[in-house]
Amino acid sequence: MSLKRKKKSGGGGGANWMDTYGDMVTLLLCFFVLMYSMSTVTDEKWLKIVESFNPDGIPDPTANEAWNGATDDSDEFTGEVTQATINEKMDELFERLTQMVRDRNQEDNISVTRDGGRIFISFNQVVFFDGDSPVIKKAAEEILTDVSSILEDLQEYIDEVRVLGHTAQGEPNRPNNIRTDRTLASDRSTNVVIFIQEHCTLDPAKLISEGIGQWKPVATNSTAEGRAKNRRVEMIISGRDLEKELSNDVLQYQIID
Repeated sequence: MSLKRKKKSGGGGGANWMDTYGDMVTLLLCFFVLMYSMSTVTDEKWLKIVESFNPDGIPDPTANEAWNGATDDSDEFTGEVTQATINEKMDELFERLTQMVRDRNQEDNISVTRDGGRIFISFNQVVFFDGDSPVIKKAAEEILTDVSSILEDLQEYIDEVRVLGHTAQGEPNRPNNIRTDRTLASDRSTNVVIFIQEHCTLDPAKLISEGIGQWKPVATNSTAEGRAKNRRVEMIISGRDLEKELSNDVLQYQIID
C-alpha cells in the first residue's frame, strides 16, 4: 500500500495575524476618540464615561452639587461657582481678615499673609492664652467671633481651615516634656476649632486641628521675646480647587452588590 503525501496549502493561513492587528488599530482609534471627547469635560460627558466603565454604578446626587456642566466663561449661574469666582472670594476673605486686624489694633499680635490659594493667620499667645494654659481668653473670643463670621459668609469657597498649635521650648538646652508639650499644643488648637464650630455654620469636616508643639519655631528660644513669638496659634485657610475636585468625582459612584 502506497501513502500519498498531503500537499501543503499555498499560504492561505498567513493573513490570520491581520485580525489581531486590525482589532488593535480599532481599539487605538476608539481610545483616541475617547480622549478627544474628554478634551472639553462636561457633567454629561463625565457621567457617560464613568457609566461605560461601571454600568452598575449609581451617582450620589448630593456629592457633586458644585458641578452642573458649566463652561469656563460662565461666572454666575445657579448652584455653580467657577475657579475665577473662588479666587476673587479668597481675595475678599484676605482683605476682610486684614481689615479686622486693623480695626482691632492687633497688628503687633496678629499677622495675615497669603500664598497662592491659601491664607495664613498667626495669633501670638498673648492674644489667645495665658502661659501653659489652653483656655481661650475673653479678648480672643471676640476676635474668633469676627473670624467665624467672615468664614461663614464665604464658606462656599473654602476647602479647609487648619488650626495649628505651637509652643516654645522653656529651657534652651532642654526640650519640653513630650506629653505636656504635645497635649498643650493640641488642646489649644482643638479649643480654637471647637469655638469656630460653635459660632459658625462652616462644614465641620473642613475644620482640622493639629498640635505641633515646640518643633517649628519662628524665633530663637534663648530669649523671652523669641519664646513669645514661638508660642502661637496658626490658621491656614485653603480655597477650593475645582480641577482637583473634578478629578475625584469618580469616587462618588458606588458599586451595587
